[in-house]
Amino acid sequence: MNTYTRQKVQEFIRYLVSAVSSAGLYSSGHKHVLSQNDKAFASLASVLADREEIVLMVVDNELVFERTPFDRSMYINRFIQTLLAKGVEYLKISHAVEQSELYELIESLAAQGEWLTPLRKGAVELKKLERRKGASDHGEEEPGLPMEAIPAHERMVLREIRDSISANEKFSMKGVDEIVHSCVLDFNKKPVPFPYLSPLLALDEYTFTHCTNVCALNLGQAMALGIHGRLLHEIGVAGFLHDIGKLFVPREILTKPGYLTDSEREIINQHPVSGAHYLLDIPEVPKLAVVSSYEHHMKFDGTGYPVASTPWQQNICSQITAISDFFDALRTKRVYRDSVPHEKVAALVAEGAGTCFNPELARSFLGILKKYRQCVSSGSSRKISGWSLGLSGDDLSGVAEKTDATL
Repeated sequence: MNTYTRQKVQEFIRYLVSAVSSAGLYSSGHKHVLSQNDKAFASLASVLADREEIVLMVVDNELVFERTPFDRSMYINRFIQTLLAKGVEYLKISHAVEQSELYELIESLAAQGEWLTPLRKGAVELKKLERRKGASDHGEEEPGLPMEAIPAHERMVLREIRDSISANEKFSMKGVDEIVHSCVLDFNKKPVPFPYLSPLLALDEYTFTHCTNVCALNLGQAMALGIHGRLLHEIGVAGFLHDIGKLFVPREILTKPGYLTDSEREIINQHPVSGAHYLLDIPEVPKLAVVSSYEHHMKFDGTGYPVASTPWQQNICSQITAISDFFDALRTKRVYRDSVPHEKVAALVAEGAGTCFNPELARSFLGILKKYRQCVSSGSSRKISGWSLGLSGDDLSGVAEKTDATL
């Protein structure tokens, strides 16, 4: 993220908070309010000079800008408190904002009472974030979190899971379901197949953590195969929880910059078993997530780990997760190596088809990558009908049937 832009946004918040505080103590016409409004608008104008809008959100009591929370400070804390006191968690300001509109925002934030309805004044919009409350009786799903809000929410969910494991307790699936639900909704709104490739292919710009990446990659693969509904959601959950067993691995081993010893490698190789055993005891966790946690390091040719009894047929959800995990693991910079270019990763996926990976799924995945690159290079915003990847109807039905297999 551009450090200068982030600093300017923080500067804007500082002046805005100062103006709101002064307006509450004195009046909106006080000279200090007007002075701070001028400074806030100047900072805002510099941020909006090369972008359409800025969006600030309060997620889990953190202020998020461009998917990343601000460090806590007096002004950031005051701004969060001011928004929440109004029942506001989302503030969007477009590049067409005028100084008079910013002044009206200051007046509104300084006024007494909470807003009960969304507020939109010209280039300024304030509202609550819409969170999932569950599917209706008619199968209609309610809005989820905006994708910009997921990283902060994900950190909270992972902290809860980690704390639950440390306390030898079961975690709640609510947060995981919210993240997967929001990913599915966002997929359906995007004009190109595999929308998450944008951040994943440009890691210098931004990337989600590994859990959300694999969840998103799983969803993209499954939707390309024509999978939808509850099964799609469960495949996304499987991606998000696939590496939960690593929470049982000592941090010094996970972050070791050098080569692992044989004993350390053995501990790492136990994480699929540890994860599956833990998930198996949580009734709300889909069986596919348990299976994928156990099988995602197995290979299509029967090798990999853990070593299973013969004969053993790896679940197709695990095969999808294996490709997603492989792609994101190599694309993500680690303490012991740099990220691998996506062209090289794609070549490795192709090379592993039939040995490491299900060849049909590998071909599907590579087709998604190719079509995404074509859409981006051509600037096309046309949605590709059905995300057709050259698989026949028989192929799709066979894949869907295999997905229902159990451990």
